[in-house]
Amino acid sequence: MARRVAFVNNKGGVGKTTTTVRLAEGLAKEGKKVLVVDMDPQGNASSMLGWFYDPAQEQPTISQAIKADTEGAARSVIQPIGWDAPYADRIALAPARLTLENRMSEAGVSGAWRRLVTALEGVDDTYDYTLMDCPPSVFHLTQLALAAAHDVVIVTEADIYSVEAAQRVRDFVTGRARKDLANPTLELRGVVINALTTTAVQAEQRDSIRRIFGDLVWDPTIKFRTALAEADTDAVPLTDPRAAEPRASYELLAAAFLKAVPAA
Repeated sequence: MARRVAFVNNKGGVGKTTTTVRLAEGLAKEGKKVLVVDMDPQGNASSMLGWFYDPAQEQPTISQAIKADTEGAARSVIQPIGWDAPYADRIALAPARLTLENRMSEAGVSGAWRRLVTALEGVDDTYDYTLMDCPPSVFHLTQLALAAAHDVVIVTEADIYSVEAAQRVRDFVTGRARKDLANPTLELRGVVINALTTTAVQAEQRDSIRRIFGDLVWDPTIKFRTALAEADTDAVPLTDPRAAEPRASYELLAAAFLKAVPAA
């Protein structure tokens, strides 16, 4: 089984998706096989990886796999990504669309929070890592990922609202999630500080994050760079020379990831 890692924050816009996608890229460069499971109905991780829904073709998504509630159902939804890069074939995708929101209505069904565990059963055995990009909440879709995960990485920006939301995730993961989701070995493995600017306020919040989370905070801090935002929007890998700084940052972050989250 792959080592399954959920990327979480209770606040939107902090860079969970970018972190998931770019860490997948960094790990693939290191020769690791990575499955990205898009658990956000916005489907931004799917788009960033070059996958786009075509209604003229049969393109099943993670929503159908969860709904099926049968062992290994995710196998039928895994697809190649759309990047043109020498390492792209080491990244696979279980994509998402807005139809994933339909699974929210099933939260009260007995055992529904185990459906992603069931869907992934035996599916990611040939991968080193399964990275799950979660929506900005700790409700049902995120809980599906947490029930399936071995580890959690919190992504946060250096502002007070993001930090407060990160603390809520930490408290949920280290508190009720382990018992309520029947996943007693779930561990918080790291905190990524994303989109740092040069303002004094952000520097203060960065230092606050380090005080609150201590050694869980990974280096490097990811700085805001237009080239990174453009690559995300254009759904391309970080191969453009203008993206040299963010590319180097995510390669270093991938090294920190591999140290903190050894493959299963």
